Amino acid sequence: MNKPGKILIVDDEPANVRLLERILELSGFDQFVSTSDARQAVDLFQVFQPDLILTDLHMPHLDGFGVMAKIRALTGPQTYLPIVVLTADITPEMRRRALEAGATDFLVKPFDHMEVVLRIRNLLETRSPHVQLQQQNATLEERVRDRTSRLEEALSELKATQQQVIQQERFRALGTMAGGIAHDFNNALASILGYSELLLHSSDKSPEKITTYARTIVTAASDAARMVARLREFSRPATNSEFVQALNLNELVEEAVTLTLPKWKTGALASGLTIEIRTELGNIPPVQGDPAELREALFNLIFNAVDAMPAGGTIRIQTMVQGEGVRLEFSDNGTGMTEEVRQRCLEPYFTTKGNRGTGLGLAMVYGIIHRHAGKLEIQSQPGHGTTFNIDLSGCSHVPLASVPSQRKLERPLHILVVDDQPLLCQLLRESLSKDLHTVETAANGREALEKYRTGCYDLVLTDKAMPEMDSDQLAVAIRKLKPTQPIILLTGYGERAQEASPGTSAVDLVLGKPLSLGTLRQALVDVVAA
Repeated sequence: MNKPGKILIVDDEPANVRLLERILELSGFDQFVSTSDARQAVDLFQVFQPDLILTDLHMPHLDGFGVMAKIRALTGPQTYLPIVVLTADITPEMRRRALEAGATDFLVKPFDHMEVVLRIRNLLETRSPHVQLQQQNATLEERVRDRTSRLEEALSELKATQQQVIQQERFRALGTMAGGIAHDFNNALASILGYSELLLHSSDKSPEKITTYARTIVTAASDAARMVARLREFSRPATNSEFVQALNLNELVEEAVTLTLPKWKTGALASGLTIEIRTELGNIPPVQGDPAELREALFNLIFNAVDAMPAGGTIRIQTMVQGEGVRLEFSDNGTGMTEEVRQRCLEPYFTTKGNRGTGLGLAMVYGIIHRHAGKLEIQSQPGHGTTFNIDLSGCSHVPLASVPSQRKLERPLHILVVDDQPLLCQLLRESLSKDLHTVETAANGREALEKYRTGCYDLVLTDKAMPEMDSDQLAVAIRKLKPTQPIILLTGYGERAQEASPGTSAVDLVLGKPLSLGTLRQALVDVVAA
């Protein structure tokens, strides 16, 4: 037999209360409370927390139905709490009402002592497993809450750790990308510096030689500018409107060989090595693409091959017709690659050069060929060199750029140039003066606005970031004086600077630095002759 439970007695007849208390005492029950005022039942229930309730039905102020309704509202449907109704009214209607109100059993007055005890014990035994289950559920819920709390703490710590790892990875990726940028930009600078020194110190000052060197420097500088532009546009997905043009791939190969000469020939000789590049250029049709990107791909192939020939060697570049398209074969007789390295060499950041490599060169080659709808295959064996087979047949499907406007200026212009860099002001003055334009300069927006108030200008060319008054403030102020004034913004932040700065809505055109004289001329036509 289970240990006797706690019992609450509710009856407005004191004699009935004393009788029930006596019966319980004689039967070994010692945990019970009683009241003859039904209005106290709920308070006693909340304090005493009984396992069983004995309640009369017909009572003043609050009858048994009301007591059961209040207690059932407190316990909820999941709690098994026996409620025994004490009544002399045993009609079927009364029993139905009591059961609907939540009664578990009935004791008919006058009481049979043995029946009272047996019914109470049976109901308490029935309640016992329910109580144990509730306790187990409560314990389980507490464990779940505890484990959930610990799991949340662990997840919080994990998120914090992940954030730290992500931050570290970002710094690592930034460092790796910076290495790649330095790698490619240094390639361009090597050509610019090398040919600039040749231009300055060469004993051969013939116009043809000077022109060749100057054109090579301009090409390398233009490629470097395109590289910076692509870095600025790194988050912008490529579109079908990207600039492409009809290209002679043979000329690109020759330019790449010439531009990289300081690295593969001069640099190799300084290290006591001999590296030779042999070209076999076939009679091929034009391809369509981005010349700077394709040159960059060739640069990376050449530099990768030079690194793969530590004892010197030969690079062979061939172009040929393949079907309706063009094929380029690039091979070296260097150290070659294992099969594992060959399969991974196009992965970004994968390198076998240790700290000397960035793992971006061949990945960039693959990206450029892929953007030109081409295919790249690699054949290599350790000790037998490497061959890159590039199929550019898909370039014939790349859309050509629209033909630039053929409009011309009717007369030279009076132009106000605003830039806080004196060298850039001087460069723009000399460049524009070649086309007979009259140029005045200002070192900042405030000085420019003072000149503008007293002058008459066909065009304002302004830098973006300047002390005292920037281009946004200057453009707004000029528009107030003359709403139709043509204004061009020149910025090192790239042509997308207009999207990030609402003040640039006052300008007609945004041009990214550096820009060529041809681009500047076209911009003047587009803005002034529009």
